[in-house]
Amino acid sequence: MCKRDRGLPVGVLQPAGGLEDAYRQALEVQTARAAGLRRAGRAQRDDLLDYFAAWAHQVKTPLAAMRLLMQNRADPAELEPELFRTEGYVEAAMGYLRLGADSRDLALRPTALDPVVRRSLRRYARMFILGRLRLCYDGAPAAARPVTDEKWVGFILEQLLSNAVKYTPPGGTVTVQADEHALQVSDTGPGVLPSDLPRLFEKGYTGANGRAAGAVSTGMGLYLCARAAARMGCTLDAANRPGGGCTFTLHFPGPQDLYE
Repeated sequence: MCKRDRGLPVGVLQPAGGLEDAYRQALEVQTARAAGLRRAGRAQRDDLLDYFAAWAHQVKTPLAAMRLLMQNRADPAELEPELFRTEGYVEAAMGYLRLGADSRDLALRPTALDPVVRRSLRRYARMFILGRLRLCYDGAPAAARPVTDEKWVGFILEQLLSNAVKYTPPGGTVTVQADEHALQVSDTGPGVLPSDLPRLFEKGYTGANGRAAGAVSTGMGLYLCARAAARMGCTLDAANRPGGGCTFTLHFPGPQDLYE
């Protein structure tokens, strides 16, 4: 038997007891959804606070160095590496915010890698000179046009170049290679402890090199690279070179992977 419920519009019939159950179930669903959104919001806020606490600690080092250099009336050219480092930290922070935002800041299209690589290498040219590092790049073939995002590939490449400059000793070599399948950055630095390799891309993980005396590392750069790579459908990995040093490889997805 059905009866008219006083809370329903005229003409709507509801089985006895069914409306209350439906309301209760809908309320439980909405309550659970709201609780999930609150948890996600708190997690995002905590992640943001953690990142910028680490970022503030990191950026203080070049700022303090520049202040000291100015107090000692140093040659303005001596300020250049610290200024460049500060700019890199600011760009990383902007990248972090773009990655965390629910935006459409992603444009996947066939992208010629050679101009992207050369633009980043020109930007870092002065740092290679000041670090007395040798750069090897033979160009990318015309076929190196993976479907990817030009801006985020540049972001990842510059983060990897920053790491290479930081950890490669004077007289060392940084090698960049690119084709339609991958973009690779290798250095002749100390390499990475085997126990550190599986955790290099975790948020906040610095590894033995990042904790070494004189090193300034928050473990956020490679974490951001891995997040940006995943966003493009790419994978990023690291391996030690047999002759010493480390190689980071950004693998581009094949056409079949993009549409799975």
